[in-house]
Amino acid sequence: MIVGAPFGRGSRFTHRSERKIILDSFSALNLSEPLLKAVAAEGYSAPTPIQLRAIPELLAGRDLLGIAQTGTGKTAAFALPMLQRLAEKSGRPARGTTRALILTPTRELAAQIGDSFKTYGRNLKLTRAVVFGGVSIGKQIDILRGGVDIVVATPGRLVDLIQRRALTLSAVEIFVLDEVDQMLDLGFIHAIRKIVAMLPKERQNLFFSATMPKEIANLAAGLLSNPVRIEVAPVATTVEKVNQSVIHVEPARKLQLLSELLGDNNMTRTLVFTRTKHGADKVMKGLSAGGFTAAAIHGNKSQANREKALAGFKQGKVLVLVATDIAARGIDVDSVSHVINYDLPHVPESYVHRIGRTARAGAEGTAIAFCTPEERSLLRDIERTIRQAVPVTDHALGLKNVSSLAPTHGWNPAGKGKPQQHRGQKSNRNHSGGKRPHGGGGEAPKRSQGGKPSWMTRLGGQSA
Repeated sequence: MIVGAPFGRGSRFTHRSERKIILDSFSALNLSEPLLKAVAAEGYSAPTPIQLRAIPELLAGRDLLGIAQTGTGKTAAFALPMLQRLAEKSGRPARGTTRALILTPTRELAAQIGDSFKTYGRNLKLTRAVVFGGVSIGKQIDILRGGVDIVVATPGRLVDLIQRRALTLSAVEIFVLDEVDQMLDLGFIHAIRKIVAMLPKERQNLFFSATMPKEIANLAAGLLSNPVRIEVAPVATTVEKVNQSVIHVEPARKLQLLSELLGDNNMTRTLVFTRTKHGADKVMKGLSAGGFTAAAIHGNKSQANREKALAGFKQGKVLVLVATDIAARGIDVDSVSHVINYDLPHVPESYVHRIGRTARAGAEGTAIAFCTPEERSLLRDIERTIRQAVPVTDHALGLKNVSSLAPTHGWNPAGKGKPQQHRGQKSNRNHSGGKRPHGGGGEAPKRSQGGKPSWMTRLGGQSA
């Protein structure tokens, strides 16, 4: 038997007689025959930890707060029990209504979740729709007005569709907020509050996030009713099979350094993260000029261009995909060999999501970070968040004599998690007077004084 600890009591999900109970098959989770056939057709033989722990609770109708790293099988963890619960009730949804709503931050992730529901629900007579911006809204209106069982949506487009009276949320039975921390970082808090206000009071709520900063707990507490909290890994830890390193380099040498690294034959499929849209395009053009097959993906690209770039990357036609953080959790490619943090992120949790794009499906991977002198405070923040120092690698194009920084510029176990700072340096987190380096016009989430995201200031500590 599996027992969950209610959210707010500070205990993690545990097993009774955990060592004696081994569930090695989806059939032990009381899933229906149509779902088991779909799972078997995908080649799955055993549930992942998040699936093992979430599915029984969701089948029982419990609200759930799930905290899991990327690549842990989270989508199946909520899709399978949702499909089963919806299929147990006969009848079609009324016109302009939906029975289940999944909110997600990006187009790519929405499409990915929609594909998962199509795959797992192949033997069920349930209808679904995936709606997001960047494409014509007319067809989406027609589909929703007919009524669908499941809607996967980005918040902005969903609000537009509701305002055009294509959909009402009065019949929603199951509501899912996925990748909550990224949705709030991208400024969707107002849209989320509008959407939640339209939902019926009686519903099942699922709240998933790869990380759980304290600020987000306020939102979860306002949405969830006596939920089970399932945490399959410590918050903001990195994938164990990712080989991490950092190269200290001057800004002007970043592109040359990247080109040198890409000459390694082991870099078979590389994902490069920049901080801004302009930076992504600049890196992509520089690599293309150097003879590398590269593509860029970010918020200013059309949906068609984003899909083309991602498809080329998945098919191996594109060696290097340059992306901003908006794509960090929407890229589901199992064979990414390397992740390059060309620019360190302003939000340290984003580092976890970025490097989580490699070492997926049990494979090993490599993550290399470039760090300029101006970014060392960001590196310290990352190391404090992941609770470990990132090893320094020397390179001919890198800065000299920086290896000595390794024991002191990051998380210091002896100092109980507090990073040591060099004289004259100040951390850029929790410091109201400091300024962060930036490239201008980027997609990095804005932060207010005190290190809190701007959405938290607007939220005022209230639940949505």
